[in-house]
This record gives sequence, C-alpha cells and structure tokens, in this order.
Amino acid sequence: MTRTAAFAPFDIIEGDRSKGLVLLCDHARRDLPEEYGDLGLPPEEFDRHIAFDIGAEAVTRALAALTGAPAVLANFSRLLIDPNRGDDDPTLIRQLYDGAVIAGNYPMTADERARRIENFYQPYHDAVGSMIASVAEASGSAPFIFSVHSFTPVMQGHVRPWHVGVLWDMDHRVAWPLIEMLAEDKALVVGDNEPYDGALRGDTMYKHAIVNGYAHALIEIRQDLIADDAGAKAWADRLAPIVKAINARPGMHEVQQFGSRTGPL
Repeated sequence: MTRTAAFAPFDIIEGDRSKGLVLLCDHARRDLPEEYGDLGLPPEEFDRHIAFDIGAEAVTRALAALTGAPAVLANFSRLLIDPNRGDDDPTLIRQLYDGAVIAGNYPMTADERARRIENFYQPYHDAVGSMIASVAEASGSAPFIFSVHSFTPVMQGHVRPWHVGVLWDMDHRVAWPLIEMLAEDKALVVGDNEPYDGALRGDTMYKHAIVNGYAHALIEIRQDLIADDAGAKAWADRLAPIVKAINARPGMHEVQQFGSRTGPL
C-alpha cells in the first residue's frame, strides 16, 4: 500500500481515442490518502482482495498497450469508497468485508461520506465520463467500454471453479461473442454472469454504458491467474485479439437501448 499527501484519485493511460474503445479498471489500486492512515487495518489486509482487484491493474495496462486504447484507472482502495457502486448503495463504504472489520469506516458520518464521494468517487467517475465523451468525439461513434476486474478463488469458504467470468445486464452485444471466444479454449471454465451478476444498478457499467446505450462488458479474471506479471501479461495477450475483434464487429459502435434487469432506466 502506498500513501501520499498529494493524492490523485484516478490515472489516465493515453491511447488512440479514434479506435472507439475505452478500458476501465475500477479496483486497480489498494492505496489510501495519507490522512486516512490504514483505516484501522493491519498491513496484511491490504494484500487481500478486499482492498483491490489483484492483478487487474497489470492486465489493464498491458491490454491498453496491446490495443492502443486509452484507459482510466481508480487509484484508491475500495476500502475507502467503492467506485463500482451506486452512490446510494449500502456497500459503497464497507464497515465489514469478508471477515475484516474496517474500524476507520465506523462510525461513518454523513459529512465524511459526502467528503469521500466528492474527493474520490466523483472525480473518478467524472474522468471516466470525460474519457468516454472524448472517445465518442474522436471516433465519431458510440464507444465500446471494457472493464477489467478480478475475483478471489475462494469466497467465504466456497471454491469458485471459473477461470474467468463475463458480467453483463441485458446488452449482449459484447458479452455473447466474448464468452464464445473465450470458451474456444477448452481448458477454460468461463462464467456467464459468474461469480457475480452484472445487473447492479448504479455501478460503473450502469452509470456510463447502460444508460447511454453503449456496448460494454465487465470481465472478471481469477486472481491466482494474474497475481504475477507473467500471468497478467498472458491474460492481456489472450484478451487483446478478442477485444480488437469485438471492437470491429457490426453494431458495436451504435447507441442501442437494451434496458436493465434492475428496472426502468
């Protein structure tokens, strides 16, 4: 974990915006601003999935280099505030997470909650929105948004069999071909809305893709497969030609409203 006094809530990887592709990484880092200390947690908790998506940053950076696409990454730990939640979600700022009590998040005053939204959550989403708008302008079409996450092999005692999962709501334009292309490798167990459901009202994909009718998908890679540089590079190498092929498919750069399983947009 890194603490800095001057804390940037997001990082931008520049790329060719005319490609019509935007990469996102909501849980890239485990860092905290200096004023929050360690949130009352021992150092080893920041090596766990509760603090960040292990390996996701490395995959995103490598994928950006291979595809030439720009990317936006959140620089703060999800323990501070989770950018992949709606601002009214009860898990936006967790007080208990997979057995860890986050003392620095309890009690949570309304003023502190608003401060974290204003200083970290909202700047990240503003950066995402700005990047998507600039890619749409440069490409002259609706962008394809691809979000990189990772999941722990075991959660609450349950072993997860998937190597990778594709999360989506009702827009299948990216999800179906992505699942199909990944499944061509018979050694892979590919999850369809596993290990999580892609319909989460107010999350990053909902906020920036679903309500705008932009083609999108969120990929979850099992963390033990990308925990080191070699694994992250291998998965970026696997994903790059798939993402490029999907980006070139008809209909990927059109606005199409599919709605959401969570209710009216």
